[in-house]
Amino acid sequence: MIRWWGASDAASRTAKADVRVGGRFHVGFRGDEGGQHDVSGIYKEVVPGRKLVFSWAWRMTPERESQVTVDLKPDGDGTILTLTHEQFFDEKARDDHRQGWSLALDNLEKVFA
Repeated sequence: MIRWWGASDAASRTAKADVRVGGRFHVGFRGDEGGQHDVSGIYKEVVPGRKLVFSWAWRMTPERESQVTVDLKPDGDGTILTLTHEQFFDEKARDDHRQGWSLALDNLEKVFA
């Protein structure tokens, strides 16, 4: 996760994950604007190689918990990844997360290219 999570120029990245139902994850990084970003959650569903469902809450706004679902589907020599992030506090949060996930998924693609 350290190699692809956050902006490509993010510094001081940390990541911990206990990928099992009830397990927790935490990712932290310093953004290009200098602010520290920390997000964590709990895995609600884990189907190895197929699906992850987990809660999502930023350290500064833990009351704004949302949910992420990652579905993986084999496709020839590759994989189709479908990410659904829902239950946002408001439209701005939704739009900000869309931008963040787009960056992260672009980075993920580069890691495996």
